[in-house]
Amino acid sequence: MASAFLSRTLFANRSVSSFARNQNPQKLASFLFKKPLQSWSSGSRTAYMSTSSIRSKMASTAVGSTATFSTQSVPTTEPVVSVDWLHANLRGPDIKVLDASWYMPDEQRNPLQEYQVAHIPGALFFDVDGISDRTTNLPHMLPSEEAFAAAVSALGIENKDGVVVYDGKGIFSAARVWWMFRVFGHDRVWVLDGGLPRWRASGFDVESSASSDAILKASAASEAIEKVYHGQAVGPVTFLTKYQPHLVWTLEQVKKNLEEQTHQHIDARSKARFDGVAAEPRKGIRSGHVPGSKCVPFPQMLDGSQTLLPADQLKKKFEEEGISLDNPVVTSCGTGVTACILALGLHRLGKTDAPVYDGSWTEWGAQEDTPVSTSTPTS
Repeated sequence: MASAFLSRTLFANRSVSSFARNQNPQKLASFLFKKPLQSWSSGSRTAYMSTSSIRSKMASTAVGSTATFSTQSVPTTEPVVSVDWLHANLRGPDIKVLDASWYMPDEQRNPLQEYQVAHIPGALFFDVDGISDRTTNLPHMLPSEEAFAAAVSALGIENKDGVVVYDGKGIFSAARVWWMFRVFGHDRVWVLDGGLPRWRASGFDVESSASSDAILKASAASEAIEKVYHGQAVGPVTFLTKYQPHLVWTLEQVKKNLEEQTHQHIDARSKARFDGVAAEPRKGIRSGHVPGSKCVPFPQMLDGSQTLLPADQLKKKFEEEGISLDNPVVTSCGTGVTACILALGLHRLGKTDAPVYDGSWTEWGAQEDTPVSTSTPTS
């Protein structure tokens, strides 16, 4: 049975293919990136590169073709890599790049269509909503080990691979996928600092693939998830998981923490939502926060170019909210996406074991028996 994702994929394919057929590639790319571009083709893909980067292409290609680079040499204590690093090592034999763009429903952006129009060369599409738990109504909850292994294997990822994840905002949903891989025991995963916007601003090439094997792999990943949850056999599993339960918290663990207070609870939502003065974007969810939790809105982890702040500045942000980095913390947000940005910042500070409350406020605020606190703004 075709999944909802596959239906969306086919629709997006038709839409973008039709759009692409009616546009001159150079004109389209120039419109999107506001730069004079040159293009070259390779198979079914067309790659676009700014004229400013063409001068360095031969040199960077030569380095890439002769290097024996391995992501084994990149420390997993550092959670991000720069666009310059990825550009220099993009063709490494053990590197897989994932476009994990995801947007809030009210933004009305289609990440799959945007991926098809422009993405980092060779990047695969990781569907945050699709690679998720099918047994709950909560959005994009962590899938089972078997389901994650099947989906990632369908994407062609193996345990030997180093994974670099990016998104279309800078650092947003990519942090969620970084956390997912770590939950399932894969530490050699990094977020691209500044994401696709930083990549484009640096003049590096992007490619368009209105119909490519990457789209087929994304569909296959969603189909694999469906099969697992329906008890059906899936294809060969090339990615083996090792579940790390200490990185994930449940509703019951948050309830228990209210009494035992073993962890400082940090909420990544906006201060207005945390205080309860702004309505939640999802219907039926109460406003406010988990009693005793503190608010560090996720944008405070980033600078103006959407790159992760240096360690000293990150430390200051947490300390300003009375959070001791010497004690355990747990993070949450609206649906478990931006909480992972807090986890990313904490990882840079050496706190590599900070769990994320997966259900986050969408789960907590919808319960009838969970306590909720609000803050009265001072006049």
